[in-house]
Amino acid sequence: MDALVSFEETYTQLPLRLDPSSKAIQAIDTTDETLINELTALNQLHRSILSLDAAVPPPPVPVNPKRSAQINKLRESGNASFRKAAFAEAVRMYTFALEMALGRPAWEPAGLVRDEIAGLYANRAQAYMAMQSWAEAMVDAGTSVEMKRVGNAKGWWRRGRCLLEMGRLEEAKDWVGKALEFEGGEPDLVGLMKEVDSLLERKAREANLAAI
Repeated sequence: MDALVSFEETYTQLPLRLDPSSKAIQAIDTTDETLINELTALNQLHRSILSLDAAVPPPPVPVNPKRSAQINKLRESGNASFRKAAFAEAVRMYTFALEMALGRPAWEPAGLVRDEIAGLYANRAQAYMAMQSWAEAMVDAGTSVEMKRVGNAKGWWRRGRCLLEMGRLEEAKDWVGKALEFEGGEPDLVGLMKEVDSLLERKAREANLAAI
């Protein structure tokens, strides 16, 4: 009984109405400036949300399972094409998957999206490398690393390999050196660094002989 009395003593019914056309909340027959100001701010917020170009986020559903399934299906199609040496088709499938992944709404978990995009760029880089499209592969591998620096040895290695194949040995050395800082003693990166160093040493010897 005491709880009921306490509730009735603290409850205040405000004179409000909802405008059926604008959906604005209005005060009825009141000069309470605090109430009027709060309602004005609330109505302005409502109008701002309605004017947004992007869709208003729905109640929390972290990841759209249908979109994830479609992206995975496209990735697997790309992988299958790569195994069949249909590299151009693999690039096409990975590109479709990337477009879908990049189209995820902003409220989905950023970490998941970055990992997903990093993997797809690394996959497409591999397909470009198989076609000896070194410049395109270099860009994709670099983007993969931008999305995910740690735990992405494949992305680091693929860009380093592209730089080597393009004859950009000094850049390759700097890149692989940075990769080893993030990925430790990852064997493929260590092997690539040895290969780059060997080529640089041979280049230096040839330059010295030419100068004699």
